[in-house]
Amino acid sequence: MIKVENLVRTYPGKIPTLALKGVSFEIKEGEFVALMGRSGSGKSTLLHQLGLLDMPTSGNVLIDNKNVLALPETERTRFRLQHLGYVFQEQALIAEFTALENVYLPAMALEGDHDKERATHLLTLVGLAERLNHYPSEMSGGEQQRVAVARALINNPKVLFADEPTANLDTVSSEVLFKLFQKLNKELKQTILIVTHEPEDKKYVDRVIWLKDGLIEKEE
Repeated sequence: MIKVENLVRTYPGKIPTLALKGVSFEIKEGEFVALMGRSGSGKSTLLHQLGLLDMPTSGNVLIDNKNVLALPETERTRFRLQHLGYVFQEQALIAEFTALENVYLPAMALEGDHDKERATHLLTLVGLAERLNHYPSEMSGGEQQRVAVARALINNPKVLFADEPTANLDTVSSEVLFKLFQKLNKELKQTILIVTHEPEDKKYVDRVIWLKDGLIEKEE
């Protein structure tokens, strides 16, 4: 599903910052994998490269045997919209939109059919069937993050990326969200790659990739 080959990311400056120093690994279809490591280890940087939110300095990322980094910018953007889902640490919901509207908005960019029906199904799947017409300000942080998960799934992505999605949640809400990710992985066979800073979260995933100073330290 995902093959990463010698990924390097250097940020320019008077003293260039080498955030990724040659990272290589593979993720199989249907796996639930966590990226872990200390702050500054390169977790979020790596996720940004794989999610096509940033471009590496060198290296390759293959998704379904397609070298996505070699695509022209417009094709790369369309690939991201069509095939990749992304859950941010901040929910990034539009305050003036209801939960339902926030979820089907990305599908409108692709002129998808039956956007509202699928958005309703996904919000039901994440346990928010009764909150379809509520605005973000009327929901808890945990509920808002579940809306963000539903939004990330609207285009039926090949891979769901999540960047420390529980960082701003309390313990109970964090557990609910991780169990939701588990459900999506087991029942829908959704491939998931998640960044988390909590070692106890590894009980939810199939495999952990530990990063240290821009390199893979170990896998377990």
